[in-house]
Amino acid sequence: MSAENVAVIQGLYDAFAAGDVAGVLGRMSPDIVWCEAENFPYADGNPYRGPEAIAAGVFARCGSEWDGFTVLPEELLDAGDRVVMLGRYAGTYLATGKAMNPQVVHLWTVRDGKAVAFEQRVDTLDVARATGAA
Repeated sequence: MSAENVAVIQGLYDAFAAGDVAGVLGRMSPDIVWCEAENFPYADGNPYRGPEAIAAGVFARCGSEWDGFTVLPEELLDAGDRVVMLGRYAGTYLATGKAMNPQVVHLWTVRDGKAVAFEQRVDTLDVARATGAA
């Protein structure tokens, strides 16, 4: 079952890279709980509940505030019902023109072929420098 969970999350990242927001949201359970890292700009809505809240509170902001916001998965680790993504973010914050490229870890929980929980860990200092918050 866990290899199938990795495939669900890989498909989610593939859809995100292709700009297929519906494909990303479709891999989420209707009751997914999503938590941005403490001190990340979008943590103000934690916890986001449901794909619509995530689309409005996270994805729409990434799309409107960043040029070229990208998630760059480097490795997916199989942990049973949990999948760990090690990677980086990239993008330029439109308001400052500053780029970021922080390390990131995503912790996913998958049940019945859908993502039911997400936790983000990220180098928030690199993000704060790009946004002008530091």
